[in-house]
Amino acid sequence: MKNRQTVALKRVIVDYKKLDNHMLNLLVEKFPDGYDDDDIVTYRNANNEVVECIEVRTEDTAYLVKVSKRLVMAMEDYDDSDNDSGSDEETSLDTDGLESSEEE
Repeated sequence: MKNRQTVALKRVIVDYKKLDNHMLNLLVEKFPDGYDDDDIVTYRNANNEVVECIEVRTEDTAYLVKVSKRLVMAMEDYDDSDNDSGSDEETSLDTDGLESSEEE
């Protein structure tokens, strides 16, 4: 019998609006061609509403990122800007433009 230590990961539910560049980078690395139905984790929140998320893990935390059309756009924009810029500087994600485009 193997002697394994169980590491308890901290679990965090995150809306795409609160993602930083590091989290977007992890998402793009894990899902370079986007995610599909098999990647989606579904649960009911305290209001009994169905919430769909995708999971990305770091060494100590399991993040559930809420799925939305804006998340897909943010991942695509981040991936495009990452490929276009030759620098390692952190850039800020313009979520204002994403929010207004969905309302139209």
